[in-house]
Amino acid sequence: MKDWWKSGDPWIWLTASAVSISIIVVVGLLSLIAVRGLGHFWPSAVVQANYVNDGETTRLIGEIRSEEVLPASRLRAAGEKDIEGEWVTRYLFKTGNRDLVGLDFRPVLEDKLQDMTYPENIMVVERHEWGNFYGYLKSVKENGQVIAEGDAAKAAFVEHLARSSELHHQISRIEKHKIGKINYALERLRLYERRLELDGRQDDPEEQVYLAEKRSEYDIQYQALRKELAVLYQDIKRDSFTAEVMDGKIVEIAFSKVVYAYWPNALSLGGKIGHYGWKAWEFVSDEPREANTEGGIFPAIFGTVMMVFIMSIIVTPFGVVAAVYLREYAKQGFMTRAIRVAVNNLAGVPSIVYGVFGLGFFVYLVGGTIDQVFFPEALPAPTFGTGGIIWASLTLAILTVPVVIVSTEEGLTRIPRSIREGSLALGATKAETLWRTVLPMASPAMMTGLILAIARAAGEVAPLMLVGVVKLAPSLVVDANYPFAHLDRKFMHLGFHIYDVGFQSPNVEAARPLVYATAFLLVAVIILLNISAIWIRNHLREQYKSLETM
Repeated sequence: MKDWWKSGDPWIWLTASAVSISIIVVVGLLSLIAVRGLGHFWPSAVVQANYVNDGETTRLIGEIRSEEVLPASRLRAAGEKDIEGEWVTRYLFKTGNRDLVGLDFRPVLEDKLQDMTYPENIMVVERHEWGNFYGYLKSVKENGQVIAEGDAAKAAFVEHLARSSELHHQISRIEKHKIGKINYALERLRLYERRLELDGRQDDPEEQVYLAEKRSEYDIQYQALRKELAVLYQDIKRDSFTAEVMDGKIVEIAFSKVVYAYWPNALSLGGKIGHYGWKAWEFVSDEPREANTEGGIFPAIFGTVMMVFIMSIIVTPFGVVAAVYLREYAKQGFMTRAIRVAVNNLAGVPSIVYGVFGLGFFVYLVGGTIDQVFFPEALPAPTFGTGGIIWASLTLAILTVPVVIVSTEEGLTRIPRSIREGSLALGATKAETLWRTVLPMASPAMMTGLILAIARAAGEVAPLMLVGVVKLAPSLVVDANYPFAHLDRKFMHLGFHIYDVGFQSPNVEAARPLVYATAFLLVAVIILLNISAIWIRNHLREQYKSLETM
């Protein structure tokens, strides 16, 4: 036994076990997130059942989202009656129709459910507001007149929904892009006029003519778009449908409120796969709705990737230059060692401290100064003196720069001295040796530091809450309006989106699956960013591998 311990085999097995457990935990966690999140988009069967409680029978229509087995004594203590046995199964029933009954979800006991069926003519309607609608389609109307009912209603419903969706896209395109562009131009014109007032040129005849011409031009464009919108709104309000809900009432819903509709119990396997693909694509490409509990998360994906991209552009040169100075130029003494200790300590500072620093230094001091010097016409409304993606990127760059410095220094240390001496012997200067030989060979280590920086920055949330991230950003940081990249704008972030949906949502049960889906997507985005950086690092490593063996 002593010989076995001395051989080192136990430590090998211990290390292998630790690595295996870590892999199992990570794979298990990712699997749980994937199943809980991605499974949300699969169409669930819709149940119709009679619920008997206290002698009253209520018809329920909805989806069974989850189930749990509870001790009957606990439910009896909570006031439930007519419960038999020691254990009871309780379902979480999604009945939708929140605008009609006030509840999206309700707990029901399996023992009190009777006559459970899965009718093929039950429809699920996803709406722009009030969540899902469940019911039986009765008729389709145009201008208040019934044009189809009974068996013919379904085909008419699909046709009119396609028409309404196209009109909704046209309205959205005009309101968000065309009118949004005019509003942006008018705001720039207002700021230009304010700048003239500050410069004392508000009475300049040429400037007044220019302002009047521009306002007239934008007003003509706006009035034309308003007329076009009025026609579209009139067209989209034309169609509606009636449906029977679970309490037997007939309700009328305008097609303009509908996003998507389907009959889940009648879907074939191919139909379910198509529905799943459509919902998954909507999740990654659409904007959020219903307090972020419906729709997609594209703005959060875009904001996360853009922030990481800007942070990488900032942190790489600063980290590399600092490491080069410390390793190649600085005199190795007490001061240099103290700086290295400080850099290592910075890597362990809580991220919220960086957020407070970013808020005080970047937002209030730097941003406020920029506003005073370059954007006085916009004051007191801040331009750069408030949270924005540039300040969030700079804050995270400071947070991750120690990682880049340490990795780059290690890469510079591993380069053989003979490489430097050979370059100098051939007549190259120290700067040329550094730029053409040393840095290219150390580039894999730089990429390693960048990979670690991306992995940490992409998942940070606490500092971003202070320097630019918001629950819902009205516009992306990049759009078609000059100057195209608006680094002063606030943005959405996947990490903050998870926090907001998971802990600030008014509809917790509806938000829970989206928390898993967003978490899985955040991990996927980080993995893709890291894979890209790893591929570049490996390419550079292979390119300069022969030089390292010289």
